[in-house]
Amino acid sequence: MKKTPLLQRRRSGILMPIFSLPSPYGIGTLGKSAYDFVDFLKKAGQSYWQILPLGPTTFGDSPYQAYSTFAGNPYFIDLETLCKDGYLTKAECDAIDFGKDPTDIDYEKLYQGRLKLMRIAQTRFFANIPADYDEFCKKNAFWLKDYALFMAIKYENKGASFDRWEEGLRLRKRADMMKASRRLKSEIDLWKMQQYLFFKQWTALKAYANENGISIIGDLPIYVACDSADVWASPDQFVLDENCKPTQVAGCPPDAFTADGQLWGNPLYRWDKMKEDGYAWWCRRMKAASTLYDVVRLDHFRGFEAYYTIPAGRKNARRGKWQKGPGMELFETFRKKIGDIPIIAEDLGFLTPAVHQMLADSGYPGMKVAQFAFDNPAYESEYLPHTYPKNCVAYAGTHDNETIIGWLDNAKEATVKHATAYFRLTEKEGRAWGVIRGMMASTANTVIFQIQDFIGLGNEARINEPSTLGKNWRWRIRPECINDWLAELIFKSTKTYYRTPNEIKNEN
Repeated sequence: MKKTPLLQRRRSGILMPIFSLPSPYGIGTLGKSAYDFVDFLKKAGQSYWQILPLGPTTFGDSPYQAYSTFAGNPYFIDLETLCKDGYLTKAECDAIDFGKDPTDIDYEKLYQGRLKLMRIAQTRFFANIPADYDEFCKKNAFWLKDYALFMAIKYENKGASFDRWEEGLRLRKRADMMKASRRLKSEIDLWKMQQYLFFKQWTALKAYANENGISIIGDLPIYVACDSADVWASPDQFVLDENCKPTQVAGCPPDAFTADGQLWGNPLYRWDKMKEDGYAWWCRRMKAASTLYDVVRLDHFRGFEAYYTIPAGRKNARRGKWQKGPGMELFETFRKKIGDIPIIAEDLGFLTPAVHQMLADSGYPGMKVAQFAFDNPAYESEYLPHTYPKNCVAYAGTHDNETIIGWLDNAKEATVKHATAYFRLTEKEGRAWGVIRGMMASTANTVIFQIQDFIGLGNEARINEPSTLGKNWRWRIRPECINDWLAELIFKSTKTYYRTPNEIKNEN
């Protein structure tokens, strides 16, 4: 009997960023705690582990702004594993100050401390190069060479964005690039080594998760960062001037929540240019994501139908305009060149009939967020759980939202009253668990919960508050919160609503 594809089964999962895992060295990693979390998910009857983008973060520490769309974040390389492999010693790791708060991430200390350790590891790594290192470099040469050189030049320029580099390097003139490659060979090797270590650890973790029945949902941002190896290496794919500076940038128009709109600042794609070569750059990107993850959550799905453009240099997003995107042609190209990839369409925000049609034509499940459903009791919102189609992925809230408790503590009185009546919330059961129960009972094929909501945490555990800086992407869970007692509670709820693996016999 043919096995039911992912996202068409009645299942559930947990959203837990890698950086939020417990660890002794300042940030969650791909080490023991990650494996322990896989074991926890299995005991809890879950089928999905949703994470945030894995790329190396830039200014602001957001995983949605990376130095490369193909590279992995070196911060996630597990130091204890490097100690076991002989590249570091425990004493060397313990000598670095990564911060004392186990529930917070100090990115400044990470930035200072991690590179010191990686330079120590580099000496030992290249003294006895792993047998598969050259193969890794060749297999990933289409992005790895540019990324490693980009990072090496960046550090030579004290972190300056590439649009401030000298002209020969900014514009990738052949003679200057060759000189930089020779001059910075050791630094280039450092960045290549870190990618080898990241992918070795990630591949092993993903294999362990898959062996235990856990599929990874990964996140692919629609845009890349201005200051990235992607833009530097392929400037013809982006809307830039002759000096590689964006002339138009991405964002969202004003709405009921943001009077100035959202000014993201990412460079826009030259979709006309991309179409000429069959969207080759995007196909490479999607192929890499489909290898990295089991399911790809495609961020800002509506931007593929039409996207909002803002003239570069503006202070807000008030004065912009909509332009047509590639639409279904891009997704049909994916199917033709890569195959059927399990994709979740992040179809939130300002949606038009054309966007709804694109979602229907794609067949991808869209997203439903319960926190959006209760502001108007007289209006039957599409985000109310009883309205969900089976082909969707439902959330109480995403990483951009408040926790359930934070939402119920801060929402308008009428909103809370509506949600309380709808979910029949009681203090005895626990308000967060009441919402979880209601979401588990919905007809959505897939439901995903933030780990904070199972624990009943408030907004002190919020992952991200959009349009703010300095307090996001920092929360980490305490190790004692991942335990068998909680796994059993989650399992019972999951089983009650027929979401545990093999609960429905005919779908396997």
